Amino acid sequence: MSEQGVEADGPRAARRPLLVLFLLTAVMSLGYGGIFTLLADIRDRFGFSDADVGLIAFAGFATGFTSQVLLARYADRGHTALMVRTGVAVAAAGMVGMVVAVDLWAWVGARLLIGLGSGMVGPAVRRLVIAGDPGRVGANLGTQTAFDVTGFVLGPILAAVLAQLVGLRAPFAALAVLYGAVLVVLSRLDLEAGATGSATRAVRSLLRLPTVQSALCTAIAFYLTIGMFEALWSVLLRDLGAETWLIGLTLSLFTIPMILFAPKGGALAQSRGPLRVVTVSIAVAAACTGAYGFAPLWALIALSGVHAMADAFTLPGNQVAVAIASPPDQLATGQGLLGATGLAVAGIAALGGAAAYDAFGRGPVFVGTAALMVLFVLAARWRWATDAPGSAVAVAPEPG
Repeated sequence: MSEQGVEADGPRAARRPLLVLFLLTAVMSLGYGGIFTLLADIRDRFGFSDADVGLIAFAGFATGFTSQVLLARYADRGHTALMVRTGVAVAAAGMVGMVVAVDLWAWVGARLLIGLGSGMVGPAVRRLVIAGDPGRVGANLGTQTAFDVTGFVLGPILAAVLAQLVGLRAPFAALAVLYGAVLVVLSRLDLEAGATGSATRAVRSLLRLPTVQSALCTAIAFYLTIGMFEALWSVLLRDLGAETWLIGLTLSLFTIPMILFAPKGGALAQSRGPLRVVTVSIAVAAACTGAYGFAPLWALIALSGVHAMADAFTLPGNQVAVAIASPPDQLATGQGLLGATGLAVAGIAALGGAAAYDAFGRGPVFVGTAALMVLFVLAARWRWATDAPGSAVAVAPEPG
């Protein structure tokens, strides 16, 4: 994806590597979604406890968080291709591990590898998307988000079908083969783009920047509601009398606006400024979140559609904000910091929200979450710096 290649072949040639990167993002998400679908079957087949299954799930989040914080910086130091290819290979090894795993330690180890590999790939790929076409960063990040969500939605379906027709190990074997095929394709691509550097303490240096602090505040506001939604949505609907099929349908429908509108959301964030966009979208999401605390069942379902549409603008808007805030030689580090923040906040919100729901009921939990979201957006507007010196991304000026 070098500049010379783009100049020689024109815009159409520039889009071909991006499409491969979008497909890679979807393939990595297939694995995550498929694993979650089969955790109950793994528990029953091998006699694990619920706590054991929780450990398997947590292992992937732990290494995903760690690799995004500690390893993403190496993509900024001229090792983007190595990070992407090694990450896919490590994730493939994790899938092979799940094909042969029997004991709990083997399942946990395989899940650790998959989380590690995915955490290596994600920030490095977003670096390529940002640096490869700076004029269309917003639209491209939004399109990548759409592919990401699509992969996560298709993963459970494919895993369930293969497990039912062939056997429990079949989805992992299929994903291992698919990752191997992806490696062959990646071996033929130029996976370097943008300025490189050798900054030490890269994460600390980014955290000192007011614009990065602002972008992370909006990310915290977004992932607060994501964590609460994942932990409590099914429980909330069941407590209001919803059948299992309706709960599943609402979860599936929630992803559709993300797929359809994320490219528009990213483009709008770049053209109008990410802080403008996410202020509005998070405000809408906060209003919906607060209403979950007292609205009746069918109103909740209708509001979730509005919420999903708002999230389709927030998620790529956050990515654009971090891309703008990060110096050109720290793009992957910034995206890794964003991803790690999301994992941490969503996990904490899920744990804390579940406990608070049991203790206080839905009203205080959802209204309180909405209030926290508003506070973090206000903090983001306070910390935003209109001058993002050295940014690799052209963007409209933000309000003061």
